Amino acid sequence: MIRNFLLIGIGGAAGSMARYAITLLLPKTAVTSFPVSTLLVNLLGSLLIGLLAGVALRSQWMTQTGTALLAAGLCGGFTTFSAFALDGIRLLEAGAVLTALLYVSLSVVVGMVLCYAGYHLVS
Repeated sequence: MIRNFLLIGIGGAAGSMARYAITLLLPKTAVTSFPVSTLLVNLLGSLLIGLLAGVALRSQWMTQTGTALLAAGLCGGFTTFSAFALDGIRLLEAGAVLTALLYVSLSVVVGMVLCYAGYHLVS
């Protein structure tokens, strides 16, 4: 258990640094402009966690150790949107279309409402 915590921490640190590097590489935009770096990170993270999940299903290469380091750690540090996307895909693949739509809708709408509330509670 401690080993997995350490692996997730190492992967998370690498993912966070990669996310920051992408924001440094992209041109700076005004605060009100389209958030290109966030979109890019979320899309890349979704692709990466999808690839990792596919590899895990089809081979022995992706063990519990690899999953902890790369999926939970690297992708989790890079973006939690990747886990959100994978959860939605898993619900769809299980045939739970309405549950998937509810999950996605609640995550986006309630998440934004709570972010707005938190922002205005302290400003």
